[in-house]
Amino acid sequence: MTNRRSLKFSLIAAIFFLGLGGWLMHARIHPLDEPGDYIPFISGIISVIILPVLFLRRGTTAYAYVINGMLAIIGIITMSHFSLTHLAGNMSFSNVVFKSTFPYSFILIGKFMAGKCIFDLEFFSMEENAVRAGRFLRYPNMGWWLVHLVAMAAVYAAGNILW
Repeated sequence: MTNRRSLKFSLIAAIFFLGLGGWLMHARIHPLDEPGDYIPFISGIISVIILPVLFLRRGTTAYAYVINGMLAIIGIITMSHFSLTHLAGNMSFSNVVFKSTFPYSFILIGKFMAGKCIFDLEFFSMEENAVRAGRFLRYPNMGWWLVHLVAMAAVYAAGNILW
């Protein structure tokens, strides 16, 4: 097994275990009593079962990369909304960092970054002096993800305000 392949399998294992940990955590917090509890349940199934399988093949890695990124964005937006509506006490730095879902968003960002590393291993040169080309706001660069985070957050906020 080459170093590149070993690194890819380690990153896929990271995706699996981060997804499994998040899924088990959500199973404890959201016991499928309300319709909104199904979102983390289904996201967990996708993260634990479907994403690792899609990341295994080069032909489906791009799909897994986009699904993984969109699940991270959806998770960050919905957990941020949940935190803001259920924040205990005042809006202090300590409350936001330690008594909200803010730390869980970092776990999602780590899961996203592991998927990004798998994607980069498959489609970009790993030479020492290789230069990344392309526009910042175009797929698969990070600006593309930033645009989607902002746009999806705006649509979610508008939907929440209007309904």
